Amino acid sequence: MKRIHIIGSVGSGKTTLAKHLSNRLQIPHYELDNVVWRRTTSGDVRRTDQERDQQLCEIIRTERWIIEGAHHTWIKDSLQNADLIILLDTPYSKRIYRIIKRFILQRTGLEKANYKPTFKIFRKMFIWNAAYQNQNRQEILELLSTYDEKLVSLQNNNEIEKHLNGLGEGHAETTY
Repeated sequence: MKRIHIIGSVGSGKTTLAKHLSNRLQIPHYELDNVVWRRTTSGDVRRTDQERDQQLCEIIRTERWIIEGAHHTWIKDSLQNADLIILLDTPYSKRIYRIIKRFILQRTGLEKANYKPTFKIFRKMFIWNAAYQNQNRQEILELLSTYDEKLVSLQNNNEIEKHLNGLGEGHAETTY
């Protein structure tokens, strides 16, 4: 597997899994949020759709990549070019717990964030999580239904570990 796309809601474990696989497989990973947003010292600047699509195209053209994100309306090229698509379909309550935990860790400086962890962003994460649960999840399932031959849907840490072990990757100690 040289090209992996990981998709799921905020708090599902996408970034953690992408970093873990990146380290294990020596494949660079890319967060779709960083494709959408240009990170500057004075704040984030949203790229135009054309800039965003060009940025994604440049990543996809490389030989090896792990792309992760919750975005699903403009990532078809990534899905088509992926060798493996992982859907992290973590339960809603687990995602809520992770959103709260992440916010506390980021606010206390114990975890790095690509954005300033404000209460406004914290509130938006709950909104995004609910939108995923109530609408986006079904849209994503429909989108991914055409990729059954390379799609793996995982709901918890045990399933992730079992799948990684099945790929011959050995046991991992990471929590997703």
